[in-house]
Amino acid sequence: MQKRVADPDFQKMLGGYGLTTAEILYRMPDHPSFLQTFHWQFADLAPDYPRLKRFLAHWEREVEAAIYSVRVMHAGLIGPREVRLVRDIGHLH
Repeated sequence: MQKRVADPDFQKMLGGYGLTTAEILYRMPDHPSFLQTFHWQFADLAPDYPRLKRFLAHWEREVEAAIYSVRVMHAGLIGPREVRLVRDIGHLH
């Protein structure tokens, strides 16, 4: 019998990761009076948001646009209370 390994993304969801959306308002150097928007959606761990922090650090180092504000929305996709483990569901003949 082959051992089944759970999907890594599913395991992350059980560990507290959820869908995170970041709305970043920024100003380009050549048009400082205009605010522009960038949306980014990914799986991250609330409330620390390590992946978002790495992305914003990258932005500060590599992108010329100055960040004006960041709005973060997070929704946990699954929690341990929503999962029922079934030992045996029966036999099919």
